[in-house]
Amino acid sequence: MLHDPPAPCRYLRTYRIQGCTVLEFHGEIDLAAAIEITPQLDVSTAPPEPLVAIDLTPVTFLDCSGLNLLCRAHRRISARYGNLQLVCPHPPALRLLRAARLTDTFRPVSTLDEALDQLHPQAGGTTVRGTARCRQARDNSG
Repeated sequence: MLHDPPAPCRYLRTYRIQGCTVLEFHGEIDLAAAIEITPQLDVSTAPPEPLVAIDLTPVTFLDCSGLNLLCRAHRRISARYGNLQLVCPHPPALRLLRAARLTDTFRPVSTLDEALDQLHPQAGGTTVRGTARCRQARDNSG
């Protein structure tokens, strides 16, 4: 059964580089943004063994809805034996990741170049590490 592609999203730019999919989040990532981003995120994390970088560089605000998006991506990519790398250069977002005990799960880096270097299997990007922490963060946020 064929589905229509998701509508364009003002909070997300998706592109491919060096064999990886980059999900570049923009602006304030709150509940309204998460609702718009989810369909695109699901399409981008659907292939087997996806290599995905989520870039939070253009993000100005991130709340628990944003953390839930990150955990959703992590679960979907892990289930497909892929690699995920998070670009998170902003101290407020890093503090939120630390408070949710997700820094070991995502091991954020400061630049997209670092993320792309980590994504390739020989570099050991983030795979199934920390799935239980994502589930716990999701359960505690609602």
